[in-house]
Amino acid sequence: MMACRGTDLFSEIDMLRAELLHNVEVTADCQRVEEEISQQDVLTRIENIILGIVTSLSKDEAPVLALPNRSSWANVSFDSAIGLQMSSGSSVTTIRSDCALSVAKFAQILKILLVIYRLIQSNSYATKRDIYYNNTQLFGSQKTVDGIVDDISCMLKVPRRSLHVLATCKGLISGDLCYMEEDGTRIDCNSSSAVSSINSRNKLAPLTAVAVSSNIDGIRNIVSCAKFVLIVEKDATFQRLLDDDFCTKLSPCIIITGKGVPDVNSRLMVRKLWDTLHIPIFALVDADPHGIEIMCIYKYGSVAMSFEAHSLTVPSVMWLGLLPSDLQRLRVPEDALIPLTRTDENKLTSLLKRPYLTSQPDWQKEMELMQQTKVKAEIQSLAAIGPDYLTNIYLPNKLRYGGWV
Repeated sequence: MMACRGTDLFSEIDMLRAELLHNVEVTADCQRVEEEISQQDVLTRIENIILGIVTSLSKDEAPVLALPNRSSWANVSFDSAIGLQMSSGSSVTTIRSDCALSVAKFAQILKILLVIYRLIQSNSYATKRDIYYNNTQLFGSQKTVDGIVDDISCMLKVPRRSLHVLATCKGLISGDLCYMEEDGTRIDCNSSSAVSSINSRNKLAPLTAVAVSSNIDGIRNIVSCAKFVLIVEKDATFQRLLDDDFCTKLSPCIIITGKGVPDVNSRLMVRKLWDTLHIPIFALVDADPHGIEIMCIYKYGSVAMSFEAHSLTVPSVMWLGLLPSDLQRLRVPEDALIPLTRTDENKLTSLLKRPYLTSQPDWQKEMELMQQTKVKAEIQSLAAIGPDYLTNIYLPNKLRYGGWV
């Protein structure tokens, strides 16, 4: 059993947790309205789609599939307790079987529906990679399969996990956390033997991280005394925290990375930790528009996955760093700062127009400061102050004194 200990270091975090728990009680009714969908329900919905196709053919009409448009902001609404969610009357994209431009996608959707139907019937699972290699000529690329699986999930109005299709996860997690996988495997994220399979070849590095599970819904018996979860934007920073033994220095805590733009499993894991532990979740990202957008995906979700907002977003996520105001406050050397590109400026302008920014005035101020100074910085820029500044001074002080927004 992992030891639970508390120090003055966590007094501000404890106060934040009390505030978050109060908000959870207030918004409990609207936080989670998702209902469990049985396997038979999913099979019936697939059968209804096939029945529609057969009916069209019997009438000598070309079958058409209607997919909700997952790329339009016009199809999304914002709820502060949930994040970005797909509107009930969202527009659709029609995939026609008699159109040269869409006939291939029509066939691809039917093929994947067939695979999903058989998986659910046999109560077995497959990865998206398995589906791709089932017929590489038909699909052409892994990206095609990935997109269609999400389209089907949205079309059937079921969570992707209900399709029995798993995605290979790229995320890593470490710290004061134990849980049991669906197959009974006990995972200890604090064990030196729990080395990510991705990095296990590197015998020299004292890695203490595990790959995020590919079946988050199957995780059971979560045990943790962690005071907070730290989302780390980039793998390089995550590995640096591991090398500097961050989880021991600020024990008990949990750190997780989706290695850039997070995959669905990494987002599901963060949400699972929030639902189970109800502890503060902080984000450590670069002080640039790309890092801010990644943090927003964890907090408020994305347009493409807005149909699954209830299980993916964590609106309580706090921005710990790197803040644009930190660059001035800490006097980060100018040669460690990077001028904003035109693309950066356009991204920043776009972010400031997002519906959720109106509820985050402190975030707005930070982003407007970036606009004014016209510079950005990576987390690694703190090394210009001192090689161990990030783990020995910056993060401990931020967490001790409440330096988040």
